[in-house]
Amino acid sequence: MCSIDVLDLHPRIIAAVKKARWKKLDNVLTLSLPDLERATGLSQGDVLILKTAVAEHVPKLPGVTALSIWRGEVPGELQLRKLTTGCRLLDHALRGGIISRGITEVAGESASGKTQFCLQLSLTAQLPVSQGGLHGGAAYVCTEDVFPNKRLQQMIQSFPKRVTPPLKQPVRFGDNIFIEHVSDMEGLSECIRVKLPILLSKGRVQLVIVDSVAALFRCEYEMGEMVQRAKRLSSLAAQLHQLSYQYNIPVVCVNQVTASMKNEGRKLIPALGLTWSNQVTSRLMLSRTNQSVRVDGHTETIVRQFEVLFAPHLPRSQVPYIIDQEGVKGWSEQF
Repeated sequence: MCSIDVLDLHPRIIAAVKKARWKKLDNVLTLSLPDLERATGLSQGDVLILKTAVAEHVPKLPGVTALSIWRGEVPGELQLRKLTTGCRLLDHALRGGIISRGITEVAGESASGKTQFCLQLSLTAQLPVSQGGLHGGAAYVCTEDVFPNKRLQQMIQSFPKRVTPPLKQPVRFGDNIFIEHVSDMEGLSECIRVKLPILLSKGRVQLVIVDSVAALFRCEYEMGEMVQRAKRLSSLAAQLHQLSYQYNIPVVCVNQVTASMKNEGRKLIPALGLTWSNQVTSRLMLSRTNQSVRVDGHTETIVRQFEVLFAPHLPRSQVPYIIDQEGVKGWSEQF
């Protein structure tokens, strides 16, 4: 939110707001008129002027009519972009790929392929828009393990061969992934509030990945601190949503799973509870199966399951997939 000094207001109103010791103007839009009058000592007319000035200074998306949408005359900042997963079958389940609005959660048990899926997204983001990419780099925030650079380099070597049609110009995939390691909540908050906006404002990053959200929230809060954890989760999600909508980029958050106490239904459910679930726009679930197949006739790999649990634009669906040396692939696509 803006500072009072940047608004075109009478010095009397500015002095009253400063006397109330408001460093930011969030309260102006949330408090009622009587509360503002008591807090600042201003008249009702002055308070209305203050509210109007603050509201006009808040960044707003341009208006668009249904006719403009039908004609395809939508401003660039309102156009929904989609990021290919690098696999035709997964893209078909997602109706084109990961959307650039809101938070896409990738949840799953250990060794289900969550990080591998995110690594592949950090490569596809660098593809031209005509080939399903975003023509930009990726910001990869690690909160659990060290970034798997060796595995990334392995995927980079074979990734250009998977792109169809072939790239007209070579892309230095390894030079456009910005990695940040954080070990606590303060570091994660600073990364999202300060560091990411700098990269995004320069246009160098078109994808944000947080791997993972659950790691820090599970270890820093005890059972008696659930209210504080819920508030911190909501604040984190709000910051990520703001980045996604402001810069029109996909935000992907990895989540762990926890055991369900219900006798019926799914045995494993995404962690962090209802507070986090209400902040997620799309939820994807990755899991392992008991089935294995041979790739290239000799290498055996586990068949995994890619599932769309919910999304505003998608029905529930499942796609089997495998992970080999090249990356994540739909199983039926290969066999």
